[in-house]
Amino acid sequence: MTERTDRHGLQVASALAAFIEDRALPGTEVDPERFWRGFSDLVHEMGPQNRALLEERAEIQRLIDRWHRDHRGTAHDAGAYRAFLEEIGYLVPEGADFEVETQNVDPEIAQVPGPQLVVPITNARFALNAANARWGSLYDAFYGTDALGDLPEGGGYDPARGARVVEKAKAFLDEAAPLMSGSHRQLVGYRVTEGRLEGVLLNDQDWRGAQMTQSVAPGAGETPHVLHGIPLENPDQFVGYRGAPEAPEAVLLRRNGLHIEIQIDAEHSIGKDDPAHVADVLMEAALSTIMDCEDSVAAVDAEDKVVAYGNWLGLMKGDLEESFEKGGKRITRRMNPDRDYHSPKGEGFSLKGRSLMLVRNVGHLMTNPAILDREGNEVGEGLMDAMITTLIAMHDLKRAGGNSVTGSVYVVKPKMHGPAEVTFADAIFDHVEKVLGLPAHTVKLGIMDEERRTSANLKECIRAARHRVAFINTGFLDRTGDEIHTSMEAGPMVPKGEMKNATWIQAYEDRNVDIGLACGLKGRAQIGKGMWAMPDRMADMLEAKIGHPQAGATCAWVPSPTAATLHAMHYHRVDVSARQEEIRQGGPRADLGALLTIPVMAGRNLSEEEITREIENNAQGILGYVVRWVDQGVGCSKVPDINDVGLMEDRATCRISAQALANWLHHGTVSEERVLAGLKKMAEVVDRQNAGDPLYQPMAPGFDGIAFQAACDLVLKGREQPSGYTEPVLHARRLELKAARG
Repeated sequence: MTERTDRHGLQVASALAAFIEDRALPGTEVDPERFWRGFSDLVHEMGPQNRALLEERAEIQRLIDRWHRDHRGTAHDAGAYRAFLEEIGYLVPEGADFEVETQNVDPEIAQVPGPQLVVPITNARFALNAANARWGSLYDAFYGTDALGDLPEGGGYDPARGARVVEKAKAFLDEAAPLMSGSHRQLVGYRVTEGRLEGVLLNDQDWRGAQMTQSVAPGAGETPHVLHGIPLENPDQFVGYRGAPEAPEAVLLRRNGLHIEIQIDAEHSIGKDDPAHVADVLMEAALSTIMDCEDSVAAVDAEDKVVAYGNWLGLMKGDLEESFEKGGKRITRRMNPDRDYHSPKGEGFSLKGRSLMLVRNVGHLMTNPAILDREGNEVGEGLMDAMITTLIAMHDLKRAGGNSVTGSVYVVKPKMHGPAEVTFADAIFDHVEKVLGLPAHTVKLGIMDEERRTSANLKECIRAARHRVAFINTGFLDRTGDEIHTSMEAGPMVPKGEMKNATWIQAYEDRNVDIGLACGLKGRAQIGKGMWAMPDRMADMLEAKIGHPQAGATCAWVPSPTAATLHAMHYHRVDVSARQEEIRQGGPRADLGALLTIPVMAGRNLSEEEITREIENNAQGILGYVVRWVDQGVGCSKVPDINDVGLMEDRATCRISAQALANWLHHGTVSEERVLAGLKKMAEVVDRQNAGDPLYQPMAPGFDGIAFQAACDLVLKGREQPSGYTEPVLHARRLELKAARG
């Protein structure tokens, strides 16, 4: 039984109340009485509105289900379907053109494109790694991954591989910051002369672009030689340095707003053997990070929420740290300091050493037993997150050199269905700001375009938060899950792997960028793209993910700091601002009709082999994720797929797999017996894949554990889950397990 404390009619878990009063409130100048009274008002005034919006969701889904059932067996009439969606309010009238009015947005959001991380806030080590991923070693990223085309072998340093790393990194420098003549590979040093960067070449190298020379007197028995200074092709790319100008220890370059730091150290194990003594190339990488309270965490009660809020507090105060054992040593990880430089004129300045942090709250659906209202109902978790994460962020607003330099708080709001729900989110933060004494629109809002009704009404969703919006993005996995669930009764859907080629998906990706640009997000907000889900396939990522900046996205999700370092190369190669202008000038690329195309198989017959492969692939993904979620409380992890390829899995990936099987089961494409057989077969596979985990609890041979039952629920009861979400089942089963363990 949870011990609770009454606070203005809220029955708050005592552990959460103590956290707020003893840790979160002190230092904010917010009176505890004012906080709790305002929190209670938020819950009791807006909680009923929240429930009404959820009922509206359910009613719209019932009407859509009935429409498809009534038209089963007839050719799909796109015009009639669209008219029906307008009639029931699924599609709302589109208003006049407008531009967002968001103010005080940090440059990482408004001006500079770059990689974005998403990390579970409940894991302090991961959160610190992400916060510190603002800068990453290109040498390490090349050496330790398959970005060179192969993986390192053996345990020690491989000099031959190291030489390939240096060659590839300097080839990138030639591309991103070319010299007027010659190559960075030919240099024997760098120097700053009269505010200008020069690469230093020996006399036997190409020096056609040399601006000055410097004779070097020979030593005894040596041949005299001459050093030539070669400037950059674009001298303005040089923005700073550290050390002495004639022999800098670091050189700072910039392209498309992103920085590159060439580190120079003749004593370094790599630098001592390099002709120019280059020890590393440091990339400005993860410009922003979403600290996630939602899909990548398993926070089901007050105990879990205190961990999440506690880590967010440490990040906002700048004092979060985590100690752990690595290589037999005790390591303590803290947030990196800013990086100091001299400008070309010798004036001191600094750049942020940490990623700009956003916090993802939960959506409008879930409740949490951490707080009960006057009637004993669990409070909407989205209301909790709004009030508490914003309170915590005030610690950052009251300190210099913190997260936001413009006095803003960035909240990403997921899983909203249409403009009314965005309007509700806006009203929530209006209330929160008033209670906490913050200026209006201090809280900036990220609108995740991952539900079909939001995609179809994106312009009006943005309008509903036009004073706050600082982020929109596409998320293929959740969006596909909602695509399946919304049209569940339309017929059996195409296999999951074919969804990326469906008509609606390209329209979805293009419309998100087109509408964002038309609404004036350029220079005010991020337009983002989704996750690269294969953290071990960096060569493939380098080949494919350049498509995101080419599509006009100012940020895109990557699964690790290393991936962020490599993905940063794409933003040096693509001028996103120029690309956005090309897209805007070209006009809309997709219409609403294409977006509303339903990806049904339309009479296509699959082979038994295709059906089996689809069952087993989805079942394996569900089980590999759910068993860690329920048994260990791990909300996001690298899960081997059926081919043992590691994939980053969270609730979004689980949602699409569960809905895909639920859809086929509903339409008789597969039987319940066949699905259960597939789940049991794949449970044995997942058990083998996790054999090395001492905390892992096998599902076979009994198949009666809570985790296995949760996986079965997600599929067998998938059609009845609200919007096809996995949270209700996962939360219930995790709470069941925690109760059983006492």
